[in-house]
Amino acid sequence: MLKILFISRLKFEKRLSHIVKNQLNSLQNAGLKVDYFFIRGKGAKGYFKSILPLRKTIRRKEYDIIHAHYLWSAFIAILANSRPLVVSLMGSDIRIGFITKWALKMIYFWGLCDAIIVKSKDILDHSGLKTARIIPNGVDTALFCPGDKKDALNTLGWDLQKKHIFFAANPERSVKNFLLLEKAYQNLTQSENIEIHFLVHIPNHLVPIYMNASDVVVLTSFWEGSPNVVKEAMACNCPVVSTDVGDVAWLFGDEPGHFLTDFEPQDLAAKIRLAFNFAEKNNRTHGRERIICLGLDSESTADKIIRLYEAVLEKNRRPNINC
Repeated sequence: MLKILFISRLKFEKRLSHIVKNQLNSLQNAGLKVDYFFIRGKGAKGYFKSILPLRKTIRRKEYDIIHAHYLWSAFIAILANSRPLVVSLMGSDIRIGFITKWALKMIYFWGLCDAIIVKSKDILDHSGLKTARIIPNGVDTALFCPGDKKDALNTLGWDLQKKHIFFAANPERSVKNFLLLEKAYQNLTQSENIEIHFLVHIPNHLVPIYMNASDVVVLTSFWEGSPNVVKEAMACNCPVVSTDVGDVAWLFGDEPGHFLTDFEPQDLAAKIRLAFNFAEKNNRTHGRERIICLGLDSESTADKIIRLYEAVLEKNRRPNINC
């Protein structure tokens, strides 16, 4: 049994990212022993205070693989002498500025890790890496699955006579570009009786209910890597409208009920109308089949990561192997 140590910073409300947690659970379900080390505290100080505790954790237990999520977690893992080291770049961590790109190049070209995972070709191109492995985050298809729309509406107490848009992000995050949806809303006639809901402070296990109650899930981000909310909405067979960011176009393919929009409010409004019409005529999409066909369920993703771990261990049996 492989023993893995996950390293990640606690996010808002001192919680582990549900994306990282889902990956951890999927690897445990596949038979691996997975521990986790949390980076706590604010700013750079929180990261650097974690170096000695991380080093002690690694010395106390023998791990086959150290897996750091996000670039700065990887940097701390390196300072703690963590090897063999796998680094997952999540997307947002390489778009912050010059310093992060410099740190990434140092890690890559100096051979300070054994493998790098990126979530989409867009991240790969932006990072400037050549040999990183593209492994998108998987979807917990046991949790994110189609449900009865009326039951979901009643559970949430939403008006059955209205059309419901689920904005799949916090509108206060500028990168999520809620202003675009706000302007598009003005182009939608008031007679359509529309209500907008937000993905804010919703426990992950309740998100599928919101998706199943919605007529359309909307993502208007300026950029993404491989947005899990899109994959999760598709796994619930919910119509989706999204800007053409990250790997969304690939996720949608030609599957009906999924609409790409540009950054013009008029186009977004038109695509939302198409999604409403689709929902009225067809109710749900076949997005779940598309997700499974692409191998983006948690089990398939876990298998890809395990094969990468095994390749890293094989490389480390030979000398002078870099990233």
